[in-house]
Amino acid sequence: MQTQTQNAFRALADPTRRDIVQMLAAQDMTIAQLTDQFEMTRAAVKKHLTVLSDGGLITVEARGRERINRLEPKGMAPVLDWLSYFDQFWDDRLNNLKEAIERNKK
Repeated sequence: MQTQTQNAFRALADPTRRDIVQMLAAQDMTIAQLTDQFEMTRAAVKKHLTVLSDGGLITVEARGRERINRLEPKGMAPVLDWLSYFDQFWDDRLNNLKEAIERNKK
């Protein structure tokens, strides 16, 4: 598995980081705004944001003293590509099962 894919899965492995991704899907947020949503320190939220950034799932833009965190949809591509294999796998399996059932009906 490629490093970018590994980093993306690592970033999504934690429920707090998945929550952050969902929040950023709705709107861009500062570290302070995100910290208000959790019962943890600003430093802990920053660590989660660093992992998400390393995974390519968010980008951070400096605006004056603020750092605006934004979801990076392209960062999900390695995860979706990896998962798409299993979509095809199950589609093939279910089609084979359907054909076998139809053959047995005759």
